Amino acid sequence: MELPASVNDYFIWGIDDSPYGPVPLPVLVDWISDERVMPDTWVFTRSGCAWQKASDMPELKEFFKAQTEFISATSSDIRLKPGALRRIKILAEMKDAQLAHLADFLEFQELLQHAVVVRQGEPGDAMFLILSGELRARTMIGERETILTTFGPGDFFGEMSLFDKGPRSADVVTNVDSTVLRLSAAALERLTREMPSVAAPFLQATSRTLSARIRADNKRLTRVAQQFSASGDLR
Repeated sequence: MELPASVNDYFIWGIDDSPYGPVPLPVLVDWISDERVMPDTWVFTRSGCAWQKASDMPELKEFFKAQTEFISATSSDIRLKPGALRRIKILAEMKDAQLAHLADFLEFQELLQHAVVVRQGEPGDAMFLILSGELRARTMIGERETILTTFGPGDFFGEMSLFDKGPRSADVVTNVDSTVLRLSAAALERLTREMPSVAAPFLQATSRTLSARIRADNKRLTRVAQQFSASGDLR
């Protein structure tokens, strides 16, 4: 990566695992205000020759402190900014205006540790986008739990229920206190009807991620089948 000419410029590590920059400090401060840069975002400066979390940088601490105080004072009336929504991987390429409209169709939820967000077998009517925290998908056989996968910030789950409203295939439980955005099937139908220019890129991004997951699952199944076949040949 080519370093900027100025030691006062910054690179930011995005949620898509790519660096962005160089940008000067005023732009970085604007990104903090828009919640495109969060306390745990990795930032690189030439002067320090190292990556560090934004909240650990002396020149940025005051901006995160002000942001925290504002959120604490207005937590009962949260207005999601485009920058906050862009932390969700499938929303990263949507425009600010589109994200601002999408926010009107999302329900903000704060969940305590060990909360059961969805239950296996129950009818599904919403998907969830994860802003912070960690959740796990599990199945229960008697008292035994099998963990299927773990979700973190930027991930989403429950999307199939938007299309078929079928039963949930697993429980999803919070491992720690978490913050999620809920998009109901009814809200998606209204979004598609009232704002197709917002619904289209959202559905396209969701479909691309679903396709990638299916391909990854197929590869895993192929490897398992090959290993099983090889073990059979050895006998």
